Amino acid sequence: MLFQEIINKYIWVFQVFCIVALTLIFAVIINKLLRHLLHKANGSANLLDDIFIEALTGPTRWMVWLLGISFAAYIIGEKTKSPMFDAVGSLRDLGIIILLTWFLLRFSKIYEARYIIFKKSKNQTVDVTLVALFGKLFRASVIVTSGLVVLQTMGINIAGLLAFGGVGGIAVGMAARDMIANFFGGLTVYLDQPFKVGDWIRSPEKEIEGTVEDIGWRRTVIRTFDKRPLYIPNAIFTNITVENPSRMTHRRIYETIGVRYDDIAVVSVILEEIRGFLEKNVDIDQEQTLMVNLNEFSASSVDFFIYAHTRTTDWIIFHAIKENILLEISEIITKNKAEIAFPTTTINFPEWVKK
Repeated sequence: MLFQEIINKYIWVFQVFCIVALTLIFAVIINKLLRHLLHKANGSANLLDDIFIEALTGPTRWMVWLLGISFAAYIIGEKTKSPMFDAVGSLRDLGIIILLTWFLLRFSKIYEARYIIFKKSKNQTVDVTLVALFGKLFRASVIVTSGLVVLQTMGINIAGLLAFGGVGGIAVGMAARDMIANFFGGLTVYLDQPFKVGDWIRSPEKEIEGTVEDIGWRRTVIRTFDKRPLYIPNAIFTNITVENPSRMTHRRIYETIGVRYDDIAVVSVILEEIRGFLEKNVDIDQEQTLMVNLNEFSASSVDFFIYAHTRTTDWIIFHAIKENILLEISEIITKNKAEIAFPTTTINFPEWVKK
């Protein structure tokens, strides 16, 4: 009889133990099942199934433990009548909301990255900046919605909070005006797209130059050519001029070259040969302006200039082309028995000094 009473009194301990043990077993089964499904999904051509399962993996594992532990805590609370277990239901609901939010955020992040990789693997054009915009808008919506649901779950009246937000919005807006300006600056960059991730940009007004690494809601990260990161608030881009050399169609060669005054008789021949060389050069776009003209009688030289545009915009290839052109111009000048001028000074001595 005493043994029976002890069993009846502490049967809930056995129940809690069984629930925890079953939760552990179920967690192992779910883990293996998700791994199997993810392996199967990775072998399929469908992009969404493996993204969905991968995003589901972490939250699902924690969901099993959340439901198992909350059920065990509910039994303990029922038997012990302890007030510390009164919030088990609210904490369980809060945990479920957090895990659902985690799943949606993971799905958005993974889908954004996989979508860009998939498009590039198919040699299809993809606007990385626009994809990032929609991803961030979706994640922001999920976070705001989840925050409101959490507040409602905790017993806070959302309607009253929103009404208070309308009254206090002015004060908050004044205090956070820089943050708001940066937010709308980032939105402007996303919509107008003066540049995107990977572009080389510069602004002489702010001495900004480098490659765009990330465009966030508050700041844009630019990597300078000496590999230093620049963190620029987005509001700045609404007030400055931004050049985007990455979108240039050609690169310009504009050089002034001088020959000696002793060589002025062959200048016209030199210019004609250089012009013919450039007109036959396959690296020069003949549909763009091409000029080779005498420009100035300077202090120590007769100057002419060349003005042309290369077909390539690649920085390295451009300089290789420019190097070949300048060397060929030097050979043309030498072939005509002329020389490239350099600064000289003529000193006339009196006759008595010469004697």
